[in-house]
Amino acid sequence: MDSRAALKGAIDSAEFVVMKYLSDLSDADLMHRPHAGCNHINWQVGHLIASEHQMMNGSVPGGMPALPDGFAEKYSRATAENNDPSAFCTKDELMATYKAQRIATLAALEKVTDEGLDAPTEIHYAPTVGSVFTMQCCHWLMHCGQWVIVRRNLNKPVVI
Repeated sequence: MDSRAALKGAIDSAEFVVMKYLSDLSDADLMHRPHAGCNHINWQVGHLIASEHQMMNGSVPGGMPALPDGFAEKYSRATAENNDPSAFCTKDELMATYKAQRIATLAALEKVTDEGLDAPTEIHYAPTVGSVFTMQCCHWLMHCGQWVIVRRNLNKPVVI
C-alpha cells in the first residue's frame, strides 16, 4: 500500500463513521447542541465542509469546486451561536456540498505525488500537504464524537 492509498483508506473510514452518525438525523435534529457551550450539528457540518474547502484549496490550489454563494459566511465563527434553522443550509444542501468537496479532495489525492505530500503548507496544525489530507479524516471524527451525545439525547439507535 502506498501513502495515497493509506490516506484514502483513513478518509474513507472516517466518512463511514460520519455518515452513519448523520444518516437518520433530520434537519431539526441537526439543530441540537450536545451541550449549551457547543455548536449545533448543522453548524459543525457546515464548518467542516468550509474547512475542507479552505485547507484543500490552500494546499492543492484550484482543485476544489466553489462553495455555494454565502456558504462560508453561514458557517463562520460569527454564526456559531445562531439557533435559527433558516440561517443555515438544509441537510440535503449540506450533503450535496459535502459530496462535491469530497470528490474534489479525493481527486486531488489521486494526483498528488509523494514529493507533493511532503510539500509545506501555511497551516500550523497541518504543516505538509500530506497532513492536510490526514486532517480530512481527523477533523471530521473529532466533531462527530459530539454527535453521539445528541443521538443519545434524541433516543436514536446506536449505529456503530
